[in-house]
Amino acid sequence: MKPDHEVLVIGAGFSGIGTAIGLRRAGIDDFVMLEERDDVGGSWHANRYPGIAVDISAFSYSFASDPFPSWSRLFPPGEELKAYADHCVDKYGLRPHLRFDSTVVRMRYDESAHLWEVFLDDGTSLSARFVVCATGWLTKPRKPAISGLDRFKGDIVHTAEWDPSLEVDGRRVAVIGTGASGVQVVPEIAPRVEHLHVYQRTPIWLLPKPDLAVPRAVRRMFATAPWTQRTVRLLTDVATEVSFVVAMVHYRRFPFLVRAGEAASRLYLRRQVKGDPELMRRLTPSYRVGCKRPSLAKGYWRAFTRENVDLVTEPIAEITETGIRTADGETRDVDVLILATGFHVLDNLPPFPTHGKGGRDLREFWRTERFQAYEGTSVKGYPNLWFIVGPYSFTGGSWFGMIDYQVTHVLRVIEEARRRRATEAVVRAEKHDASFRRTLRRQENTVFLDPSCRGSNTYYLDDHGDAPAVRPAFTFEAAWRARHFDLDDYRYGR
Repeated sequence: MKPDHEVLVIGAGFSGIGTAIGLRRAGIDDFVMLEERDDVGGSWHANRYPGIAVDISAFSYSFASDPFPSWSRLFPPGEELKAYADHCVDKYGLRPHLRFDSTVVRMRYDESAHLWEVFLDDGTSLSARFVVCATGWLTKPRKPAISGLDRFKGDIVHTAEWDPSLEVDGRRVAVIGTGASGVQVVPEIAPRVEHLHVYQRTPIWLLPKPDLAVPRAVRRMFATAPWTQRTVRLLTDVATEVSFVVAMVHYRRFPFLVRAGEAASRLYLRRQVKGDPELMRRLTPSYRVGCKRPSLAKGYWRAFTRENVDLVTEPIAEITETGIRTADGETRDVDVLILATGFHVLDNLPPFPTHGKGGRDLREFWRTERFQAYEGTSVKGYPNLWFIVGPYSFTGGSWFGMIDYQVTHVLRVIEEARRRRATEAVVRAEKHDASFRRTLRRQENTVFLDPSCRGSNTYYLDDHGDAPAVRPAFTFEAAWRARHFDLDDYRYGR
């Protein structure tokens, strides 16, 4: 059978955009990009809460082959990331390949025709020879399982579903959650509200955010001499690899780096809330740096020194019609409830039923036999399918570094299948299993298996005690492997 498209890309965030750019460069034009929202950008289109910004240098948070010379700051706001997504889509002429408001509800592999059938929420379906799942991680907001949440009669909003018409000025506001989005939204709204209650389940390790403006002269230099920006990117890449990958992934070899990070964070906390040892104690994590992704912040801890901001560490018992009651019996009335409670991550992989050879559902496979993938992207028994963000794919450095090397892997296999005139490419089971065993051996050196991580409520860990959200490797090594793995690790058929 001839499929509707040679390649189907699911998702039009940066993972999908990077895949489409790679396809265009490889001369593959018969592809379609399905996006469930009404525009490109993924998380940077959906998330519009006050203070949203990237928490890694923009010079690293961009495609290596497409540096963007117009960043206004070292850590630009979300609207600039959205503009960068539009820039990439227009530069490579991707809009004709886009289908918006198209939500995939399930996929099935046709073993006789060697193609995927993809079913959409509008009742239609598409077929494709190859499928690249680029749905990302931060796409499905997680609502807290708190009694009474549906009874609250004030305004309620999740940070990932921010209503731009929501008014917080002069009102009593509660924020539930102290992860990356909470760290950004709290200092942004604290000066504007009448009173702010921040409900913390587990504290977060923070370091100061050197959010410097990029001078116009520097931006002009980047535009006229792109090699200068690539040099800066190399420096920021190395800094990110050293600060996170070496410290967290190679924790047992370099435990002093984690201790140094904790010491630096405590010093920053002391300077932010000086004179209040009790507040310092409540804001200091009891788990190691790296169990949860640490963040960079501007004024988050200092916000708790304001008279109109309270840190609440008592567990929430229930949400009432007018506020929040904690386990100690105290009720705090609020007008606005902001859920900064993150996303479904590992429990959203894959984000829809995916049936491979023998009709086996990939969710069932991963949950019964552990999350696993060959080089973080393909799975035995699921031909012609790759994940840009699969188990053990993200190295913990730059998200774009992961996209770049995963796209390299995918394109090498697709191009090899085309060269052999093959209609099916599936990773060999023995190569898949060897890759997983290698990953598990390396995982033993990471901070994620430290006992303190078990009580940190981290999305890095799954129910098996593994940490499939992070690949225990340097990004540079993962990129090298993507360019040099043996193409015969896949079996090709007609």
